[in-house]
Amino acid sequence: KMPKKTKKPSAKKGAKIFKMRCAQCHTVEAGGPHKTGPNLYGLWNRQSGQADSYEYSGANLDANVTWSAENLFDYLENPKKYIPGTKMSFAGLPKSKDRNDLIAYLKK
Repeated sequence: KMPKKTKKPSAKKGAKIFKMRCAQCHTVEAGGPHKTGPNLYGLWNRQSGQADSYEYSGANLDANVTWSAENLFDYLENPKKYIPGTKMSFAGLPKSKDRNDLIAYLKK
């Protein structure tokens, strides 16, 4: 579960986290290309494994997750634990503040 917010999440800090930790594998702009990971534009309320023309692992296709801030928060802590068998090689973001900032950025 998401912790009680002590500080308002910072989309600006989230953009830095995305650039440092996510941009090598993901894009976020409308019509952006897939890289190692799918383009994340339109992520909210999308079923896991459903970005057009991206080849997902069976684990992501079968996960039956509809992306929200709450479950993305949990997923980003440890993707391989949240969706066992995912091909996402990212170890996760252990700090809840980093996850909240990244989610604030992705919501923009």
